Amino acid sequence: MSTTITTVRGAAPALPEPPGPGRRTGAVLALARFEARELLQQVPILVFLFLYVGLTVARLAFQDGMSDYPVLNTVDRDTQTSPLLLAVALLVCTNAAALRSRKHGTVEQFDVMAMETWRRVLAHLLSAVPFAALTAVVVAAEFTREALKPGAIGHGSVAELAVGPLVVLMAGITGVLLARLVPTSFAPLLFVVATYLLIVLATGATESDEPGAGWLSPLVFSGISGGDPVPSDLLGRPAAWHALYLLGLCAVLTCAALLLSGGRTRAVKAATALALAVTAAGAIGQLPRDTDALEAARRTASTTPQKVQSCTEHGGSTYCSFPEWKGVRDDWAAVVDRIRSAAGGSAVTAPLTVRQRIDTSGGIEVDSALTPSTVPGQVTVGTRWGGNRVPEFAVGAATVLVAGTEDATTRTMCDARAVTIMWLVLGTDPTPMATFEDVRLDDSTTGSGQVLAPTNGLSLTAHQTEVVGELLARPRAEITARVKAHWSELTSARTSTAEAAKLLGVAVPQGVESCDE
Repeated sequence: MSTTITTVRGAAPALPEPPGPGRRTGAVLALARFEARELLQQVPILVFLFLYVGLTVARLAFQDGMSDYPVLNTVDRDTQTSPLLLAVALLVCTNAAALRSRKHGTVEQFDVMAMETWRRVLAHLLSAVPFAALTAVVVAAEFTREALKPGAIGHGSVAELAVGPLVVLMAGITGVLLARLVPTSFAPLLFVVATYLLIVLATGATESDEPGAGWLSPLVFSGISGGDPVPSDLLGRPAAWHALYLLGLCAVLTCAALLLSGGRTRAVKAATALALAVTAAGAIGQLPRDTDALEAARRTASTTPQKVQSCTEHGGSTYCSFPEWKGVRDDWAAVVDRIRSAAGGSAVTAPLTVRQRIDTSGGIEVDSALTPSTVPGQVTVGTRWGGNRVPEFAVGAATVLVAGTEDATTRTMCDARAVTIMWLVLGTDPTPMATFEDVRLDDSTTGSGQVLAPTNGLSLTAHQTEVVGELLARPRAEITARVKAHWSELTSARTSTAEAAKLLGVAVPQGVESCDE
């Protein structure tokens, strides 16, 4: 018995048409959204994202008095370091996502799919964008909260604020690129270590004689969370060029990943050329220019600040500051008026010149000691305000009202003047004992100690501290009346601490006062 096999010939089934550009773009975006959701479910990203947001919220929630007067040209740079936590996690996780098919042995299966390899890589690259956007939201929220404070000083830089989000985006892109260059899970760890060393070297380069090369690092820690702020025009930071440089680097790394994956289309090649041009422009723009003029401006602000400051008259005194600190002058005047209210004699109407000073001789934004002024009636104030800086300024102003000049504290005040100065500062303060602790270097209210001031501090003997404590325990109106009545004796270097106690009606300390304490 034979079997006949009949073959039916007909038209071959039509193959599906290649998807058009719109459908290909939609497929890439859909895959990018999927990969972004997958990244958000990764434990490292969840942990570091929570840590980043938590640290930002905690920093804003737990602030001291100086945070009521934020200097915005330092606030914008303070937003750059915290995103590094998220950046490292994103680098590791995007690398792992790009290596997922190799890890599970499914690379060959992608060959039968309509989407080319370079488009899948593009989707992985785009999956990092939402995390950069989230970083931008956190940065903007942090800066906006500080900028909206009534005491906010100066202005920030959009370019400085862009650094954090761009670093996060670059980290995600780099993770994908490393997966194409070195398809191993150890590559991200080695890259993070190498990048850390690069940033450290770059930070050192910015502080050396050749600072231009340091800005080729994605992030430069120099000038971040530093010492005393300075006016924006003295910073000399090429922030806009650096942001452009980072944007160009992100584009270059993206194009490199696409080219390595076979995406050698005209559009990708053109984008690569443009990205290289932008990166080169940003790098060249960061090279130091006119450094002599910048150094001269810093020197002028340090040695002759009156040339670049404006002044306001209030109550017979003059208040001079750099332009960005104009809004704080009223607060300075309020402190001076409060101190005057407890003074007597000519100090009630004596004209003062409150001048803001900085010292850039050892570099900008460093904690440097300002030399006491020898100009009669001149009071120094720094670039930080609020918190402990208020009573410290009060000490400086009271010193000038009592002794005439700031440099009087360079000589030992083992007499009634130190007691009088402290009474002017504390006797008009709403929380005198707490302020006494804050303004003392050792945070104590007993024994000898150093009282802080914007320039040279005031040394108190144990006897003077005891008399001040006795004064604060008595009715404020009573002591104020005695101070006004005996002003000439209390501001004389010939009046001892014991005599001051008698004049003010408090107990005389026992024993011999030691002026060498």
